[in-house]
Formats: sequence, structure tokens, C-alpha cells
Amino acid sequence: MATGAQSVPATPSSLSWLGEFLKHELSPYQGRTALVARMVIAATLVMVICMVFRIPYAFQGAIYALTVSRESSQATFKSATSILSLTGIGGAYLLASAWFVVSIPTLHLLWVIASFFLGFYAISTIKNFGASSTFAIMICVGVPLWDRHVSAETNVEDTLWLCLASAIGVVVTVGVEVLFSRMKPGEDIVAGVADRLASVQHMLVCLAENCAVDRLTQANVVRLAMVGTSMLRRTLQRSAYAPNYAEQMGAVIALTGRIVDLAANLTLPSQLPGDAREQIRLLAENVGSVRSALLAERALHLNSVHMTQGNVPRAIPLVSEMENTVQLMKEALAGAQPLGVFAPQPSSGDPPPSFIVRDALTNVAHIQFAAKGCLTAGLCYIIYNGLDWPGISTAVTTCFLTALSTVGSSRQKQVLRISGALVGGFVIAMGSQLFVLPYLDSIAGFTILFVVVTAFASWFMTSSPRLSYFGVQIAVAFCLIHLNSFAIEPSLSIARDRVVGILLGLIMMWLVFDQLWGASAVSDMRRAFLSAVRLLAQFAREPISSAYNVAAERSYSLREAINNNFNAVRASADGVLFEFGPSRQQDLAWRSKFRQWQPQLRLLFVTEIALWKYRARLPGFELPNTVGAAQRAFDAELALTLEAIADRIEGCPSQMGFFEESLAHLERAVSASEGSPAQPETANRFQAFLSLHRRIESLTNSLRREVGNAV
Repeated sequence: MATGAQSVPATPSSLSWLGEFLKHELSPYQGRTALVARMVIAATLVMVICMVFRIPYAFQGAIYALTVSRESSQATFKSATSILSLTGIGGAYLLASAWFVVSIPTLHLLWVIASFFLGFYAISTIKNFGASSTFAIMICVGVPLWDRHVSAETNVEDTLWLCLASAIGVVVTVGVEVLFSRMKPGEDIVAGVADRLASVQHMLVCLAENCAVDRLTQANVVRLAMVGTSMLRRTLQRSAYAPNYAEQMGAVIALTGRIVDLAANLTLPSQLPGDAREQIRLLAENVGSVRSALLAERALHLNSVHMTQGNVPRAIPLVSEMENTVQLMKEALAGAQPLGVFAPQPSSGDPPPSFIVRDALTNVAHIQFAAKGCLTAGLCYIIYNGLDWPGISTAVTTCFLTALSTVGSSRQKQVLRISGALVGGFVIAMGSQLFVLPYLDSIAGFTILFVVVTAFASWFMTSSPRLSYFGVQIAVAFCLIHLNSFAIEPSLSIARDRVVGILLGLIMMWLVFDQLWGASAVSDMRRAFLSAVRLLAQFAREPISSAYNVAAERSYSLREAINNNFNAVRASADGVLFEFGPSRQQDLAWRSKFRQWQPQLRLLFVTEIALWKYRARLPGFELPNTVGAAQRAFDAELALTLEAIADRIEGCPSQMGFFEESLAHLERAVSASEGSPAQPETANRFQAFLSLHRRIESLTNSLRREVGNAV
């Protein structure tokens, strides 16, 4: 099977790659039709309710019904209270603050700018995606209301109508999700991983039996490799799962994407020797074991994954690499098991889950994002007021909706934004206004048109992040044009103004985010990966405070920052495929290296989290002083080695650290402690403790060798 699922042409003129890319992105996958159906039903119900009862700002609820996170029904249901609360807070903020500034022009302008900054800051720091998006949209739609020369009573009424439209979108969306979750319960992340492993296993079984892989299986593996794991990562990122489980499954998802890529690029001769077929058969069994363990548990802790062993020569390089990946996946799944065996009691006192990111007040990146967003929306606000052209005020809304996207590269963002706005605004919205709406005389006819358009946009929105924002722009442009009144709009000038406003917002976002402070996707990918390595080196030295609350808070803050960098690496990896130029082949080579190294770094991170409990000396994880000192020495050598790896990637001269001696010293200290009279649970604790350190030593040395050979 020779495919090259991740390969792309060297020149941007090759349309064959674009056609193949669209084919894989738009192909049905498990659960896609149901997801699109839920999106269309929710948006249509919001539209009908608002039109029948003449509730203004129907576009607010409809856009929310389409853009809110719903890949996981559990995540959407659990976040309903937060979303409704943020809707009320946004409305209260508008009413309370606007009252004091509405009659003072200079103060009013400062209030607008401050409100824009607050909205973008919320997008960057609030963990709950639905809540942050609702609050941001409340700000971007509500602030311009108070610029109109109307009575204060009218502004208050319209602000309350805006809150009601948002609340309707929330309630309807959550109601649809609850209905579907009762009809078809399940774990979306586990199902996605299991589906990919099943495809790989089926392909390996065919190869082990020396029979040709059928075209359907081959096409499915290639499609999964092309689509990647971005949807699973986005679901995990927006979910309400415990941090430990999210970090553990993040490693599993990354390793799953790696094994699918290897399977898609697997090239074998037509006739395999017996040793090779046996090697593939054992690999297929182990892939099936991992999949079975996932499906059997569907829980936060997996007890064990039984791997089939065999004394078979490792004859095929890619198959051997797949074997290593499956072994890493097994270790990631079983990572929490040693701690659960001997812990006399669960650790308590962990900081409660936070509503905002823990580094909201310390990470300057949040301030930078809010400042850039505020500059973008502020420029749009000044332009349409300076031109006295209120019809293009949709530019501000576009800025906020665009900022909700997590698309990887600047060129990719630019293409998806502009093309989506043109298709949704000019082609679909204005085209339907010219050729369809004149023949419709009832809400039933408009509902049919609305269902068709939202289904079309939703199908694109459920693609991977490399294409999904194209669908978002189509939906936004259509809703902003046709859901701003309760009747068919006969004038094209209004539609023209709204499309011009959308394009103005997109241009400003491109100018500020992508040109003034933009960088290539591979540069962003390198920066995020290096930041993850250096932060992991800091985490290896934790805790530095003896106060548990301070140490735990800093630990969780570092963990969030490391996870954010992992997500940024994957997002930028998607964007590298869309960037062309003389350095394209070199960029693709770096992309391949980072995608190969990151799963090992993730697993190293998960293991370090398990060891943090020993370093913090939590109840049940205390160590003798000699063992604790040896562990600190090991951690110091680990941190130095990770920093040396980062220096090597940056091209700086560095001496790669070897900490085998520190591991040997730790083993001797543990052996000496085991020699003293001890209870059986203490011996089990020491064995699990050493097992974690040996895994860290193996992973770090493997990463060090790969970086040393590649750089």
C-alpha cells in the first residue's frame, strides 16, 4: 500500500492535490451526518422561533447554534449554565457601563475600545468555548447599539432583546444535544480513536494473511490520515474532562494520528516472507488489544493493556516504527495504573477546576492577543463611523467571530475567510435574494432555503480545522444578511453593505494579525514546540515551593501552558501544508520532525505528572530522604537534557546530557531503602516509582538521539 497521505505538491499550481484534499475533507465519517443534523435542527429552530415571535437579532442565536462546541454532547450540556451566566453578565455589563458614558463622546469612545479589549481577552482566557464566544458576541453586537441616536429606552430594550436571542440559541442548542445524547449515548473521543485503530487493524490483518487490501479499507486509512486528529483534539480541548484524563488522552490521540500516518504510507511487496507476515500479525493483535481496552473501559483510568510478544525479526522499518508507536500508546494508557496500585488514599487538596486559564494574569500572550483584537475591531469601528456608513458595522462582529477560529497559518486563514465571505455573502446570500426569495411568500419557504444553506455550511464546518472555517464564514455571511429583519429584504444595498462590512473586518484581521505580527506556520510550530520542551524542563524541577497550595497552582499553570503549546504545534502543522515558497520542502521536513517528536514529548509529560506527586511528598507518596535527594538529582539532569535538546533544535551549541548515571544512583538509593524492613506496599511503591523513572530515561534518550540525528 503506497499512498503518501501527508505529501503535497511542491508548487501551488497543482490542482490535483486540491481536489484530493477536498475529497477527503468532505467525505462522510462516523457521526458526521448526525452532527450536521443536530447543527441544522438547532439553527432552524432558533430562526423559526425568532421569526414567528418577531424577536430581533435572530442572527445572534442562529450563529451561536452553529458555532458552539457540540462534538461532545457531554461538553455542551455541562457548559449550559456557564453560557447562560455569561450571557447575563454580558447584558448587565452593557447596561451598567453604557449608562455612564453614552452622553460623553470622548468617554464613550474609550468605553468602546475597553469593551473590545475585554471581549478579546475573554476569548483568550475563558476555558469554556461556548461561554467565551457568547460573551464576545454580546460585546461586539451590543456595543454598536449604543452609538445610535435613539432614546435610552430603545437601547435598553434592544440590549435585552439581544440577551433573549442569545438565551434562545443556548437553550435550543442544549435541548437538541440532550435529545440526541439520550438517543445515542457514547464517548466521542474514544469512538474516534477506536475507529482509526480499527481501520489500521483491518489493513494489517489483510497484509498478514498475504491478501490484497481492498480499496475501501485503503481509502479509509488514507482519508483518516488526510483528515488527521484535529477534530478529536478540538473536542478534547473544549471538553470538561479532568486535567489528568485530558493530558492522558491528548497523548493517545497524538499517537493514534502517528500510527494512521504510518499505515497510510506503508509500502510492501506483493509477496511477504513468513517472518514479515508474523511481525505484521503480532502488530495487528496489539493494535486490537489497545482498541479493546479503550472500548471496554471508557473511563478515566485503564488498568492494563495486554500486548502480544513474539521473537520475530523486525524486518520492515515502517512496521517496526508502528510497533514502537503502539507500545508508547500502551504506556500512555497504563500511565495512571502504577499510582492506583499502592496509593493508600487518593490525593486531596488539588486546586478546583478554574473557569479561566490559570496564567490569565501572568501570561503576556493573552494581553497581546486582546490588544491586537482590540486594535482590529477599533479600526473597523473608527472607519465605519468616520465614513458615516453604519451599514458596514458587521465588520466588528466579523472580527470577533474570526478570532474564535483556531486555524493554523496566516495564509490559510486569509484564504478561508475571504473565500467563505464571498461564497456566503455574494454567491449564496445575494444570489438567493435575486433568484430565490422573490418567489417565496411564507416562512415555510424561507425555512427550506435556510435548511439547505445551513446544511451546506455545516458540512464544511465539520471538516478538520484546515477547512472548517470556510463553512463558518458562509453561515455568518448568510445569517447577518437575511436574519436582521422579519421580512424579505427587497434592497440589495443592505446586503451589499453587510458583505462590505464582513470583508472590511476580514481585511483588518489579516492586516493586524497576519501582517503586522504574523509569522510562517513552521515558525509558529517551532516556537510552540521549543516552548513546550523548555516548560517541561521547568516542570521537571517542580515543586520549588514547600507550600502545597502554591506548588499545586504553579503545577497546574505549567501543565496548561504545556498543553496549549502541544495544541499550537498541531494547529500550525495543519497550516504548513497551505504555505508555498522556496523553503517549502524544508518546512515540510521540519513539520515531519516535530510531528514525530511530539508524541514522545507528550508521553514524557504524562509520566512527569505522575512523578510530581512524589516530588510534592503528598500523603502516600513520601520517600526516604536518600531517595528524595537522588530523585532531585535525576530531575535536575532531566531538565538540563531537555534544555540541551531545545538548544540543539535552535542551532545553538550544546552538550547533550546523559543522565544514565543519575538513574543508576537513584536505583541504588531505592535498593538500599528496600533492604530495610518495610511493608509490602512500600516495596510496590518503590517498584512503581522506579518504573516511571526508567520510562522517562528511555523516552528522553530516544528523543535526544532522534534530535541529534536530525539536526
